[in-house]
Amino acid sequence: MNRQDRNIVRLYARYAQLAFVLPTSTFVGWALGTWLDRYFGTHFLYLVLLLLGVAGGIIHLIRELNKDVR
Repeated sequence: MNRQDRNIVRLYARYAQLAFVLPTSTFVGWALGTWLDRYFGTHFLYLVLLLLGVAGGIIHLIRELNKDVR
């Protein structure tokens, strides 16, 4: 592979990674919150951690996309 092909592959890998950030962070927040709800006997932690996971995923996504603007 020449240099230009490697750069294209790197860009594809970077953007493919971004496609998994938001769903993964959302799932991890929900799963951890569900586990903590069962452990503590509560019924609201899954929602709090779900929202934190979504917010974290969006923040990461925005930071990565801002690197391209510069």
